[in-house]
Amino acid sequence: MNMPVITDQIITNWQPHFPSLFGNHSLALSHRLASSPLFTDEALAALIDATPREHYHVNYSQKTPGNPPKRREGEIKGLTGAQVLEVVRNGNIWINLTAPAKTNPAYGDMLDSLYAEFEERVPGFKSYKRNLTLLISSPNVSVKYHSDVPGQSLWQVRGTKKVYVYPAKAPFISQPALEKLILGQLRETDMPYEPWFDDYAEVHMLEAGKMLHWPLNGPHRVVNENMLNVSFTTEHWTDELRKHYAVNYANGILRSKLGMTNLSQQVTGLSYYAKLALAGLVKFTPLNPQKKKVYTVDFQVDPAAPEGVRDIEAYTFSK
Repeated sequence: MNMPVITDQIITNWQPHFPSLFGNHSLALSHRLASSPLFTDEALAALIDATPREHYHVNYSQKTPGNPPKRREGEIKGLTGAQVLEVVRNGNIWINLTAPAKTNPAYGDMLDSLYAEFEERVPGFKSYKRNLTLLISSPNVSVKYHSDVPGQSLWQVRGTKKVYVYPAKAPFISQPALEKLILGQLRETDMPYEPWFDDYAEVHMLEAGKMLHWPLNGPHRVVNENMLNVSFTTEHWTDELRKHYAVNYANGILRSKLGMTNLSQQVTGLSYYAKLALAGLVKFTPLNPQKKKVYTVDFQVDPAAPEGVRDIEAYTFSK
């Protein structure tokens, strides 16, 4: 098989058999973005300075073995980006910048380049509704067991983290739990987890210059090593992924409203087209059960506070 010559390629270790694995198995690849100027302290501080409230989350959770307890939502107020980075470096928080491309178009250009390369490398792969979320996290921070709805990859650019990837099937992710997640009735990080799940996980040490792509809806959790970590996630949709979304969306409606339990996840045949019609009827009308997510903010990032976290009077916002 002749591979096309790609100049300035981002993935540096592509192999001819990778297209057959992409989207079907976990795939660990090497990339050259660890040296990108978009991820220096100066660039990150400038990005934080320019990011509006609706485009970031800051979270805290206790450092405990295994799956951490429920995370807390906080705020950045009155701090420069450089100060925030110093708190991350020495504290116990992580910053999620959910729309960096809207703040600095260079991140959007990078995202487009990533997907252009995959679309050239993987026959038939055509993506849309792409997004990039930038993650800046403290040493030893853990991210809870969770699953994502779109296609997802994790790109490490600074530091090292351990990533546990679990099979994308029961009992690690049940069909009813996936339906609730898609319907917005279950938060990503509230997916049911048991410690023995770890016995069946793939464990990847993700160093700077590595990335990991896993099958659709694959549960995973993350544990930072003892240093500041900078990474980003990419998410996307394809026509095939939208079919699975529509079927699970319709199944969730049938299960919750009609009490049906024996529900197929097939994306072919008459039953699929009936579910596609049901999903469209509900999703794009007032019958849609999905609501805006509500976040309770109960701490302020504070360089002088233990772990960089100072409790405040709680308030809520939605998005």
